[in-house]
Amino acid sequence: MTTLASMGSIHRAFGWYAVGIMAIIGIWGLTLAVVKREPGRSFWAGFAVATVAVVSQVGLGTYALSVEGVDPGNQHVFYGVVIMFTLAFAYIYRAQFAKRPGLSYGLLALFLMGLGMRAISNFGQYF
Repeated sequence: MTTLASMGSIHRAFGWYAVGIMAIIGIWGLTLAVVKREPGRSFWAGFAVATVAVVSQVGLGTYALSVEGVDPGNQHVFYGVVIMFTLAFAYIYRAQFAKRPGLSYGLLALFLMGLGMRAISNFGQYF
């Protein structure tokens, strides 16, 4: 029972971590776009880490909802679903993102950051 309860705790504790790392990657991407530099290997590694953090958060939240029976509210769940759809659409449009990768992925990261902030702030609320 303690391992089940800890998944919800991990989800709660690392939500701001996922938001923060997306903010850093978003600002980094926009900075690269402004100075007209292509993203390097370190940017892509950071973006991968941020994406894994966000997807892990959605997975942990899904686990806490389905196994632990945590009731996060409709709006919190809605933003988790929107985050996953956003990542799916970003994958679909990756060819267009490749034209201006710093700008595109920077804005994507900031958008995901905003969705994460909304999800955290709407915990326990219903439509």
